[in-house]
Amino acid sequence: MLDIVERRPNAAILVLAGYFLLCIVLRMAASNSLEIDEAEQAFLSQFLRLGYGPQPPFYNWLQYGLSQAIGTSLATMTLLKNGLLFLCCLFYGLAARLVLADRRLSAIAMFGVLSMPPVFLLAQRDLSHTVAALFAVSLFLYGFLRTLTRPSLFSYLLTGIAVGIGVISKYNFVLIPVAAIVAILPERDLRARIFDWRILAAIAAAGVIATPHGMWVLQNLDAASSPTLNEMKERETEGRLLQAFHGVAALVSATIGGSFVTVLLLGIFARGKIRLIWHAESQWTRIVGRMIAFSLVAVLLIVLGVAATHVREKWLVLYLVLLPLYLCLKIEAARIDPGQGFRLFAPLIVTIVLGALIIVSSRALVRPWFGDYSRLNIPYAAFAEAVAKMEGRKPAFVLTNDKQIAGNIRTHFDGATVAIPSILEAVPLDERKRPLLVVWRSGANPGPHIPDALEGALKALGVEGNGKERRDLALPYIYGSGADRYGFSYIWLND
Repeated sequence: MLDIVERRPNAAILVLAGYFLLCIVLRMAASNSLEIDEAEQAFLSQFLRLGYGPQPPFYNWLQYGLSQAIGTSLATMTLLKNGLLFLCCLFYGLAARLVLADRRLSAIAMFGVLSMPPVFLLAQRDLSHTVAALFAVSLFLYGFLRTLTRPSLFSYLLTGIAVGIGVISKYNFVLIPVAAIVAILPERDLRARIFDWRILAAIAAAGVIATPHGMWVLQNLDAASSPTLNEMKERETEGRLLQAFHGVAALVSATIGGSFVTVLLLGIFARGKIRLIWHAESQWTRIVGRMIAFSLVAVLLIVLGVAATHVREKWLVLYLVLLPLYLCLKIEAARIDPGQGFRLFAPLIVTIVLGALIIVSSRALVRPWFGDYSRLNIPYAAFAEAVAKMEGRKPAFVLTNDKQIAGNIRTHFDGATVAIPSILEAVPLDERKRPLLVVWRSGANPGPHIPDALEGALKALGVEGNGKERRDLALPYIYGSGADRYGFSYIWLND
């Protein structure tokens, strides 16, 4: 692989594309049922809004556009996620080429992104908005470094576009451009880039992209911030000192967990040369190092300021993803030949990412062997097929009290409007659409009547549900064994 990278630097990009293509194929083969984020995206992709709750809307907008173009399905969601991850690694590699003279090190930096647990593990299991934010970070890094090395109106505009995309991908992205500005202030020859008139074009581009959602945030501040802040505060009953202790411990733990694999893999190059690498320095190591340090210090201040006691690795990956580039810059500054290290790095990174991919992809098949079923084992496709066969047609309107059911049903009845009572007003629906399918989990309501939330929604639509015939379906789990069944209940209304 080293010889290929030396002879054909772009071959690394083809290898990367092959990996993400494999990710798509294995996800499609594993199960046609959806994970939590996938189901949410399938449900939300039926309407376009400036805001959807605690997460910014960029990923939702992309999913909506893709669904409108080629339909809502597992394929469209898998394609979007892995396409963004590929672009994240691609722009990261292009950014690395701007500041690394050795193409082998730029390839190592690019593949180093795959060594981050949120990328090789969590993203393949179930992530969405973080994936969009990672793409934005890499696009920003490329635009930022290009502006520093080869400034042009295009590079400034690209950087501004990346900032706009990042802000509407994940709110914590905003620390990245701030960290970048702080990082170049001490560099006299680069400081002028901040005061170049072309930065106004960058600010304008970012503003055009971020302002519409920003207006929504101002009008819905509680909905946009409360869920995340509440998740961070797991120990609100404790005293301020204990909260600070647990918050710092959580931050340190998440930082170590998010960077350990990367440091371990790139530590191959440091065998017997740790002191040399530690003291090696260049202008680029200083800039990228400051960006990482500023971001983590800012997170620490936020944790202490809001008394957060829970920090997740995926929240920090936007900052830790700079680590592979930083370490490769340190290796180059130390004048270490990457040849021997690359020969060890390549098989290890392949083993890690493929091993994790196989484990994630085989969950649906393996877990039932131990009597444990996941969301990937729930037979939504079989339910949709059974209902269409029994009723002789597909529904035009689906009402359910479960977002997981809503998202999965939408992938099988793509032309139908799917609504949930708690967010009924968000769905642009025609109340006269028929047939109407009302569906819920049998286990959630063992009695003879429809769940209260669904009954209330039907009354709001001018429909009486409890007098209608209820049907129950107990269907085998996907890859299930024995008599294990998953229960659905539904009501079919033609008028």
